[in-house]
Amino acid sequence: MKRFFVLKTAMLLLLGAVISTSLFAQETKAQKKADKTARIKSLIDSQNYVFVAQNALPMSGRMRNLTSEYNVIVGADSVISYLPYFGRAYTSVDYGATKSPLDFKTKSFDYNITPGKKDGWNITIKPKDHRSVQSFNLSVSSEGYASLQVTSSDRSPISFDGYITEQKTKKKK
Repeated sequence: MKRFFVLKTAMLLLLGAVISTSLFAQETKAQKKADKTARIKSLIDSQNYVFVAQNALPMSGRMRNLTSEYNVIVGADSVISYLPYFGRAYTSVDYGATKSPLDFKTKSFDYNITPGKKDGWNITIKPKDHRSVQSFNLSVSSEGYASLQVTSSDRSPISFDGYITEQKTKKKK
């Protein structure tokens, strides 16, 4: 009888420990998600982040996984786009042109942030001095996942899926 009581008490203590551990784990998950959302929001508000493209979705054709590092670096004073283009050009293209129309750097652009429908943000970037690209429409979730739609004046639209991360600062030697 005494043995049964000790066994029952040990089981209750073990059950209490498991429940308290799982509650603590849920609190830390919620805290981690809140921290990540705050970090992404601060990156977007400071205009100092990198969109890293993982997939390209041309208007016609199939989705393509990108194996190289393609990105758009957004800074407070400049936007540097290094993205591939798969699609159709509506005007004549220079013969032998090997550079992507989405490979450019601009210091003259409009930047507009609006809140997303559920959570996250919609960002519109309109380069003023790059005639081919009309706008970049970037939809960012609170977890940092992002989708970029590129609208061009002389080419078919293209979309990219990826994520937002902070810019890595270059160390001086």
